[in-house]
Amino acid sequence: MNEKTILKLQLPTDPLWVKNVVESNIEELLTDHAFCEQKAASNAITLIVQNPNLSDLVQEMSDLVQEEMEHFKRVHQLIIQRGYTLGRERKDNYVNELRKFIIIGGGREAQLIDRLLFSAMIEARSCERFKVLSDNINDKELADFYYELMVSEATHYAMFIRLAKKYAVEVDVDKRWTEFLAYEAQVIQNYGKAETIHG
Repeated sequence: MNEKTILKLQLPTDPLWVKNVVESNIEELLTDHAFCEQKAASNAITLIVQNPNLSDLVQEMSDLVQEEMEHFKRVHQLIIQRGYTLGRERKDNYVNELRKFIIIGGGREAQLIDRLLFSAMIEARSCERFKVLSDNINDKELADFYYELMVSEATHYAMFIRLAKKYAVEVDVDKRWTEFLAYEAQVIQNYGKAETIHG
């Protein structure tokens, strides 16, 4: 899979992130990853709470909540199998910086589309990071696990883009997505130094 083509991310993750940072602290990576899955489920719940009138969205987000919590459970099982315990929730500075780009105020449509594109952006970068992990980590179990999750994240990314296009009337989704990609490229320049999924 070529992320540059499919995900359109402008700045790829340096594979040395896996060798120089991640492999020395798998426990930290797994704890952070578990909470990423939990936050993805929370984000889907928020979309349901904010848009109960959009039946298709509610259905898709309900499925997503279940899937993300299943991923959380599987990461937690890996943590236990390896003799670790789930640490406290980690702050995700990358996601917090991305959130600043979401339109505050304006109409409900603009807010919904931005929330969907924000969600798509996180899934796209997670997908790219999972591919880098799958291709470079010296741990067969984790390589296989991250390959499987990479495919799943790509599906989520596509779903959020599709929903944004479905519910957009006034908003030019392609134009706004291009703006999100440019903003994300600025944000991600400061990352790739920590043993976290978006670190």
